[in-house]
Amino acid sequence: MTEARRFISADTSDTPDNTSEGDFIECQRDHKPQHKRACEKRAAELREEILFKQHEGSHQGDCPICLLPLPLDCGKSRIMSCCYKKVCNGCAYANDMRELKESLEHTCPFCRRQFPRSEVAANINVMKRVKVNDPAAIRGKGIQCYEQGDYVSAFAYLTRAADDVDDADAHDHLGSMYRKGKGVEKDTIKAVYHWEQAAIRGHPISRYNLAVLDMFNGRLKRATKHWLVSACIGHDPSLERLKFGYMRGYVEKDDFAAALRGHQSALNAT
Repeated sequence: MTEARRFISADTSDTPDNTSEGDFIECQRDHKPQHKRACEKRAAELREEILFKQHEGSHQGDCPICLLPLPLDCGKSRIMSCCYKKVCNGCAYANDMRELKESLEHTCPFCRRQFPRSEVAANINVMKRVKVNDPAAIRGKGIQCYEQGDYVSAFAYLTRAADDVDDADAHDHLGSMYRKGKGVEKDTIKAVYHWEQAAIRGHPISRYNLAVLDMFNGRLKRATKHWLVSACIGHDPSLERLKFGYMRGYVEKDDFAAALRGHQSALNAT
């Protein structure tokens, strides 16, 4: 049930206790013109509340070994080609040192299996993970196809990851494809939809893109709200935008101070 329908169904204060669900449905149908405007307004308000809710962490999640938040910097973590788990560099380094000290064969720090020894073997392993609906593998295959210029396959894999498991990275890439018109017809509305879906799940780059669109459309307050949320989960470019806005006078001192504190807390957590 959509948020809009929940809003209508929740308004039962003047309804007798013996009213059935069928009566509610009939009421919704008969009085739809009366409810429609209020329903759409409330649905938009709920969407805004969800969109701008401050996240405790990013879309990256936690390292499956040390359980600390994974950093936003992709260079500080690694995706294991065997199990497709993302592991922080600290845990990967600790595993390397353990293997070196004990003269062990190099294996994955998470699943302890050997890494694929060739690109062909790695691709075979990825497709095995795709067949069992591993969201990270599906998204990874989509990104690989995109980088190879196969936009049709990339769109299919990324759509599957976005629709089946609501993967934030998949939504982010789909938003970029719609914005740039690569593999699909250029559509800013669909780009915004996918970026919003990713932003809701803690993706700072998607949120940054939404803020830039708002800024170009003259919605500076809304753009500032986006940058504040993403800065507080450790996104450096968003913090720089807020700094620039504070210098220019359209970002409040309290907002910039909150962004600085949130950004530092996010960095300390990793």
